[in-house]
Amino acid sequence: MNVKTNAFAESFIKTLKCEEVYLNEYGTFNDALTNIDRFIEEVYNSKRLHSSIGYKSPISFENALTLNIVA
Repeated sequence: MNVKTNAFAESFIKTLKCEEVYLNEYGTFNDALTNIDRFIEEVYNSKRLHSSIGYKSPISFENALTLNIVA
């Protein structure tokens, strides 16, 4: 794994901890899993803007990339 890839992973883990994990108390492992899955899909991938991809959400970036490839 190169340094840049590692930096992206570390940034994601920091965001996950600060914006989801530290703000919640989970009763069970399944509660944690459900909330973390929701955070990743509904917040991190759909709404949160990422500077590394031109301040777009990953979903928006992938959609634009797909349209450029198909078009």
